[in-house]
Amino acid sequence: MSTIKSFKELIVYQKAFQLSMDIFEDSKEFPKEEKYALTDQMRRSSRSICSNIAEAWAKKIYPKLFVNKISDSLGEEYETEVWLEYAWKCNYVTEAKYQKYIESYNEVRKILLAILSHPEKFSR
Repeated sequence: MSTIKSFKELIVYQKAFQLSMDIFEDSKEFPKEEKYALTDQMRRSSRSICSNIAEAWAKKIYPKLFVNKISDSLGEEYETEVWLEYAWKCNYVTEAKYQKYIESYNEVRKILLAILSHPEKFSR
């Protein structure tokens, strides 16, 4: 079992949180007509990765619920990648910025998949 006392200590949470803050900052420059569309969706899904990690941690005494919430987090990660691709294709972010995001989210995804492969290391 893990010796980590808080979800905030998890590297995956820290990485995902920073990425959601980066998206927040970058999306401030998106066109106003995207405020309730792409901007909102990107912000929501990127934040949801973190919130699902936190919920999973709260439910770690129930292994199936823990896995379910980590799986939800993974789904939000994939969704965020889709919104990022739209942002790039709509020329709201540069290709270099898009690639940087994708590389970073690849790291987040790999960690989430590793947790899903060995949930017993985190749940009770």
